[in-house]
Amino acid sequence: MSENVTMVTEVSVYPVFLFFFFSYLIIIFANVGIVVVVFIDKSLHQPMYLLFCNLPVNDIIGNSIMLPRLLSDILQSSSVHIISYYECVIQAFTSHIYATTCHTVLMIMAFDRYVAICNPLRYAAIMTNKMVIKLTVSAWGVAFVLVGILLGLTIRLNRCRTLITNPYCDNASLFKLSCENVSINNAYGLAFTVVLFTGSIGSTVLTYTKITVVCLMSTNKSLNSKALKTCSTHLFAYLIMLSSGMLIIILHRFPQYSDYRKLSAILFHIIPGCLNPIIYGVQSKEIRKFLSQSLQLLNTNKENPNISEK
Repeated sequence: MSENVTMVTEVSVYPVFLFFFFSYLIIIFANVGIVVVVFIDKSLHQPMYLLFCNLPVNDIIGNSIMLPRLLSDILQSSSVHIISYYECVIQAFTSHIYATTCHTVLMIMAFDRYVAICNPLRYAAIMTNKMVIKLTVSAWGVAFVLVGILLGLTIRLNRCRTLITNPYCDNASLFKLSCENVSINNAYGLAFTVVLFTGSIGSTVLTYTKITVVCLMSTNKSLNSKALKTCSTHLFAYLIMLSSGMLIIILHRFPQYSDYRKLSAILFHIIPGCLNPIIYGVQSKEIRKFLSQSLQLLNTNKENPNISEK
């Protein structure tokens, strides 16, 4: 099977390669760093941070399947690159898992903020470790089931073509290789997208509407300030993910902008992966405090290397 990668001119090969390469390094180091900080610092062992850890894990997996392969293809002189069918299926499965889990994880994070602000007295009783595990399993489980059916319907089709005009494999690219009737695939794909976006946007709007009502009715300025800070962080991350995904869907309607669609499909992985750890790291007082203490300790050890010697 051959895969037609993004149209990169000879002049722009190395700048594009370096941009994606350093983006990948940022994604890996920033997201791994956030996960390590959360698990090392006991003060961060709270439902909000434990649920958030699903985002960096998802960013690491989603980008590690797509970007290394893309970087390898960019450096090759040919505009057409070979990829096996099963490798393409794995890449498509991971890509759709990544996109779906972005929505489901942000949905469970919105639920956490709703309970924390609208029902603070029962927060500890509701958001137990068991509930955190249930929400996490649900977020990933729903994604695996929905995407599993999506790719299952595609794998059953016979193939009569070999060319994929996309920078990486996805479900649409795979079922377009078939000459069979793909109306079931289109129907399920449309239903999948509608259900995911409706559930994601609907739950976010509902929870934030209730949070806004509670804040407007409350006279506690400290509560309102804390609610605004934590919710704005989550909402900003959600809007970045949503706008990146919507741009791909919109550009699908304009075939003349296919190169922009290909680029936006790659940026859908890169932008949230780079920005999520920065957004949460900058906004979270606890994470900033841990990093500050770690840097102070590191500087102290450098200045006094024999401080622990008797």
